[in-house]
Amino acid sequence: MPERIWMASLYIGLAAMIDFFDGLIARIFKASSEMGKQLDSLADLVSFGVAPGLIIYQFLRLSFAQQQDGIEISILWLIPSLILPCAAAYRLAKFNLDKNQQYSFKGLPVPAVGILIASLPLIYWNVNEQWVINLLLNKWFLYGLVFLLSYLMVSNIPLMSFKFKNFGIKDNVPKYLLAVISIVAIVVLKWLAVPVIMLAYVLVSLLFKNKIV
Repeated sequence: MPERIWMASLYIGLAAMIDFFDGLIARIFKASSEMGKQLDSLADLVSFGVAPGLIIYQFLRLSFAQQQDGIEISILWLIPSLILPCAAAYRLAKFNLDKNQQYSFKGLPVPAVGILIASLPLIYWNVNEQWVINLLLNKWFLYGLVFLLSYLMVSNIPLMSFKFKNFGIKDNVPKYLLAVISIVAIVVLKWLAVPVIMLAYVLVSLLFKNKIV
């Protein structure tokens, strides 16, 4: 089972594409509704909350399997992986109740978290760096990642949205800056670009928070 975690990454990636296009199509045809909004959030919860939580669960299993008594560990050591979908559910509910998050977000968007976690299996099996493998098999790193991402989701930290009021450079410096960082990171770092882009997203948002709020 753990060796097939990469399949979850594939399906989460497909879910991210569908999540982007369903919103775009709904806006084009002006077909939005409250029912659709709730169903969209449910799909986001499963795709970017529950599925990533199960990826963390499997990585924790792999981590403990390195120990001599790893097979006999208590299930309590694996329960923190469930914090991620719980935080995602709270974040989505908060988003649905807040009408002021069209051009900026309060807290890290759930799809962003899902994509970040989905990149971990791909990094693990495609990046031939021992320090990367050791890091992803370190249970304390995984616990810290879960708590950090969960906190960022439920927080009110202002983060940029990728909806444009216009395409002028002056009004979209943070977006264009992040785009440049992303392109460079993908070319240089390959799969490792995903966590770097996520970090850049948070830092650029905080640096230009007066422009995005």
